[in-house]
Amino acid sequence: MDTSASNIQFDSEGVCNFCTKFLRTQSSVLDKSDTARRKQRDAVIDRIRHSGRRRQYDCVVGVSGGVDSSYALHLAVEYGLRPLAVHMDNNWNTEAATNNIKNLVTRLGVDLYTHVVDWACYRSLLQAFLDADVVDLELLYDNASQGVVYRQAKKHGVRHMVMGFNSATEGMRMPRGWTQFKWDLRNIRDIARLGGASTKKFPGIGIWKRLYYHKLRRMQQVRLLDCVDFNKDQALELLEKRYAYKRYEYKHYESILTRFYQGYLLPEKFGIDKRRVHASTLLMTGELTRQEALELLDRPAYDPAEINRDRKYFVKKMGWTETQLDEYLARPPRKHHEFKTDTGLWFRMEEVRAGNYGRAWRGIHNWPARQFDYS
Repeated sequence: MDTSASNIQFDSEGVCNFCTKFLRTQSSVLDKSDTARRKQRDAVIDRIRHSGRRRQYDCVVGVSGGVDSSYALHLAVEYGLRPLAVHMDNNWNTEAATNNIKNLVTRLGVDLYTHVVDWACYRSLLQAFLDADVVDLELLYDNASQGVVYRQAKKHGVRHMVMGFNSATEGMRMPRGWTQFKWDLRNIRDIARLGGASTKKFPGIGIWKRLYYHKLRRMQQVRLLDCVDFNKDQALELLEKRYAYKRYEYKHYESILTRFYQGYLLPEKFGIDKRRVHASTLLMTGELTRQEALELLDRPAYDPAEINRDRKYFVKKMGWTETQLDEYLARPPRKHHEFKTDTGLWFRMEEVRAGNYGRAWRGIHNWPARQFDYS
């Protein structure tokens, strides 16, 4: 991590606040003994089985074709669950991601539901986000994929959604301004409205719908990877051996848009290299040394020839010209909170739930001047 993160602070030994917070908040997950982890896992599996008895599926697993969600699906079947695999296709999948998902569900013998988002709708929303010059283009995918998973769980009467989220590879917070609160459907709708786009066919989910699912329908997200000693390299080796899995150069590169966004648009327009957070997380969990992490960051985000191919593909798919892309890169960024947002409301709800009523009240007056780092 470096000062490209605006809210970074270093202690007297040169250790940054991102690493110290990671150790403080994630050690309870990562430092568990094998016995404690097995006890936790058995309790989770028993709870999922019990709630799903007499139903076709006892859980839903969101899959993207990446290592985390693929390994989560593998574990779900390994521990005797009856999952429905759910995939949200935003029309930017790589061929490798499609094949990874196909191989997984075929060899595991599980059903797959794929929701293909209407391309005209998604393109118009993406265009609105690009016109708005906000940082988190992936808010659209991340929000919609959650919406699809929740809807499928509701449709099949399933209470548990097994996700690929985990502390070992995703436990470090994104710096302030690098991402947007992922349940912020209000932000999506306002950016869409100002950009002349419609969210009518967009399978998004906001905080009120999420509250309905969790409180009234008693649905839960399950981080199964936090119930095992998750090691990314070992997981990749297993997936390659059993399911002919094809790995990607960096995290989340199973999508052409995500690869181009994280590897080119973010560094070029916003001065952000998300590999810093990903590498730092693996460093903190012992999967990378500091020297290996620095060497990784010295390399291009991905192959320059492939970046050029992705640039041409992006321009063609969006109906742009090279000049339009250059103009987009040259424009100054804008912040998400320049548009309507539910981030402040979510903050207040979290503070009330924690019993911090004073902080919740102060948050009303500090928003939007106060910025949050929810990812």
